[in-house]
Amino acid sequence: MKIGLYFGTFNPIHVGHLAIANHMAEYSDLDKIWMVITPHNPFKKKSSLLDNHHRYQMVQRALEEYPKIEASTIEFSLPQPNYTVYTLVHLQEKYPDHEFCLIMGEDNLKSLHKWKNYEAILENHEVYVYPRISEGVIETRFDNHPKIHRVAAPIMEISSTAIRNGIKEKKSIRPLLPYEVFQYLDEMNFYKS
Repeated sequence: MKIGLYFGTFNPIHVGHLAIANHMAEYSDLDKIWMVITPHNPFKKKSSLLDNHHRYQMVQRALEEYPKIEASTIEFSLPQPNYTVYTLVHLQEKYPDHEFCLIMGEDNLKSLHKWKNYEAILENHEVYVYPRISEGVIETRFDNHPKIHRVAAPIMEISSTAIRNGIKEKKSIRPLLPYEVFQYLDEMNFYKS
């Protein structure tokens, strides 16, 4: 089975995440998409993250009607901070019959050469790249790489940071979230202060 790994803090998960994951599930050769909830990204401040449990609950609720997409907590039990290369090694050992691929935005492709052991990642895994509105130079270093596939997914420029700020400022952000996620955030009073 070919699994696309869509990593993120999902703080919170929003309709942009869902649109991209669903597009990858429906319009690529990936059999399933695992949304891997990252406990701590080495490039993000941990203090702004909701607890792992709450972010997992939101992702789980958002995916109830998407049979090809599921939430994964695989990184919760791995050493912190998480590095993708270690997660991939762990998954390959745990599920030797699966082929794991990465899903990332064009913005992440620009910095892929800075990732820990990125050569090993590209040697052993395919990468599916979705477009982002980009500033500066488009990454050409990987243009003809046989393991990198650009997918004409919808461009989604919705930001979890903007959603959190909107909630804090008492703005209506309802259209940006799956209904179940909006309900959960509202019930739990998250991001309001």
